Amino acid sequence: MKFDNLHSWDVTPAEAKRLQDKLRKKLIIDGDPGKIRLVGGIDVGYSRTTNKATAGVVVLTVPDMTLIETAAANRHVTFPYVPGLLAFREIPAVLSAIELLENEPDVFIVDGHGLAHPRRFGFASHLGLLLDRPTIGCAKSRLIGEYEEPGPNFGDRTVLTEGDERIGSVIRTKSSANPIFISPGHKIGFEPAERIILECSRGHKLPEPTRLAHRLVKRAVTKASL
Repeated sequence: MKFDNLHSWDVTPAEAKRLQDKLRKKLIIDGDPGKIRLVGGIDVGYSRTTNKATAGVVVLTVPDMTLIETAAANRHVTFPYVPGLLAFREIPAVLSAIELLENEPDVFIVDGHGLAHPRRFGFASHLGLLLDRPTIGCAKSRLIGEYEEPGPNFGDRTVLTEGDERIGSVIRTKSSANPIFISPGHKIGFEPAERIILECSRGHKLPEPTRLAHRLVKRAVTKASL
């Protein structure tokens, strides 16, 4: 799968913030992919013994969630850890993994945030712009924003806001489990993002694409550390 490199990855944190402010103007937080055939899940982990990020990508069919392809890649990390700038540490490894795919997902679900980001340009938004594909941020914890706790049942949801601006959704994907935080990344609106996350949920807190990507990354990190 091919993509466009919109900028150099050899930047300082200050330059990275300026890039986020510039690139967010190109985002499309709207649209509905409609009926999708393939969904991709993305997660990133780190080896404790090497200075490497390990990215895992899984491709599943929709709606049955059959796993048809996986890819993993390791890249040395050169960008420092700065909250809000994780894309600059991790996306190079993700792109290396995506290049290995033979199947091209219609939508990507990323373990991270999209619009729900201090500069409205989280990991999912950055990746979506690079791939020119619909992307959804799916995080286990809140980065910014305020919300009311959703109801206890599967599919219950509330709105994540900052001030008067809606920046995401808080969704219960497993009854009585903690909710997850969903935000559009690129080329998708709030309601379609919610629908796809619920379509991909199978009785776990995380939807299948990011749950299986996380399992893949754990195995790949262990292997890279040997």
